[in-house]
Amino acid sequence: MDLPLILESILFASQKPLSVRELRDLLNNAAEKSEDEAAKPFKKIKEEPVLEALAALEKFYNEVNRSYRLACIGGSWQFVSQPEYAPWLKALLGEKNRPSRLSQPALETLTIIAYRQPMTRAEIEQIRGVAVDGVVATLLERGLIENSGRAEVVGRPMQYKTTPQFLEYFGLRSLDDLPAADELRRIPVERPPALLTVDAGLATAPPTDLNTTAIAETAISAEAQAERESSSEAQSTPLEPHSAEEEKSP
Repeated sequence: MDLPLILESILFASQKPLSVRELRDLLNNAAEKSEDEAAKPFKKIKEEPVLEALAALEKFYNEVNRSYRLACIGGSWQFVSQPEYAPWLKALLGEKNRPSRLSQPALETLTIIAYRQPMTRAEIEQIRGVAVDGVVATLLERGLIENSGRAEVVGRPMQYKTTPQFLEYFGLRSLDDLPAADELRRIPVERPPALLTVDAGLATAPPTDLNTTAIAETAISAEAQAERESSSEAQSTPLEPHSAEEEKSP
């Protein structure tokens, strides 16, 4: 059985887009559970042959000039209608309410995050030159960006990155499909200094980033200072009185 045709039948019947991993797992499950011998050769199939078969299907439909094509959007595959047939499909299915369009500030902020992610709010504001609190909140609410952890700098600010929904919204296969924007990528952004501590075991930065010589010298200096203070206190402290038992004659 031809793998591209099997995948074609699955995607035609599927009610949602399917990733390469989902398609691979479906083929594996069919081989394990089905009594049909035609399904057995695809037991324990890897993702690579599935991706190659999908690429072959995509090329085929692009060449045969059909009213639909196979598309990968946000890492998942689905059949989609060509845009020039929209008037008749709208008459058949009706028009769905699309989410409101993004404002110009939101698009600018989203573009900066997409090309330079992950980014903190302060870094975004350095590039845009204005506060972005409200815009970031809107993009989070729309599901186009998400938190991606905290930056390892002073203050540990939150970082943001785009989501799979961002790729779906703009019809992108992956972030690699973003248009070239070398000028945007070259804009310098100043970052706060990284977090470091004297004790290498408590350092918040990777060991390779630590100045171990300076840390050792600082630790030795602190230890020597503590010893000098301890010695000074011992010399200046008056003798404690003996206890009553010690004052008794033997």
